[in-house]
Amino acid sequence: MKAAEQMPAPPKIEFPCADYPIKVIGYNKENFQQFVLTFMEKYDANIDLSKVTHQDSKSGKFRSVRLFMLAQSEQQLKDFFTEIKATGRVVTVI
Repeated sequence: MKAAEQMPAPPKIEFPCADYPIKVIGYNKENFQQFVLTFMEKYDANIDLSKVTHQDSKSGKFRSVRLFMLAQSEQQLKDFFTEIKATGRVVTVI
């Protein structure tokens, strides 16, 4: 049996998906966390701010912002990932 055949398929996300976790990592300057939250309003205007966390890198150069959103579709997630990366302020989105 080949290795690819032994791997289970990744779990399918059922939409809408409440509390979909997002981690946005970017340069820790110009109020990055507020930038992320403001950007998110286009995709989910009801982010629970009590669940938003952030962490700075050891050097302080980067900041990660973790939040949970109501994901409506796979296309919505793809659009979010593409558009926030295109701002130039984001290094990666997980």
